[in-house]
Amino acid sequence: MNTTDLAEHIAAAHDVSKADARKIVDDVIAAIADAAAKGDEVALNGFGKFKVKHSPARQGRNPSTGERIDIAASKKLTFAPAKALKDKLNG
Repeated sequence: MNTTDLAEHIAAAHDVSKADARKIVDDVIAAIADAAAKGDEVALNGFGKFKVKHSPARQGRNPSTGERIDIAASKKLTFAPAKALKDKLNG
C-alpha cells in the first residue's frame, strides 16, 4: 500500500473526496515528520511508536580497502509496533 492507496481507502470509508483524503494523509505524515525532526516521540495507540535514535560518531572500515574511516553521528527514525498490531500480524 502506498500513499495514494491509503488516501483512496480513507476516501471510500469516510465518504470524502480523494483529494481531501490525500491532503489528510499528507498532513498526518508531515506532522509525524515534524515531530521526529524536533526529536519528539510519536505514539499512535494500537499502532506503535516512532522514535528518534541517536547514533554516535564512530570509526569503521572500508570493506574494499580495509582503510579506517570516520562515520559521523546521525539520527534515525525507528518504529516499534504496538502489542495490538503484533497480535493482528500473528493471528
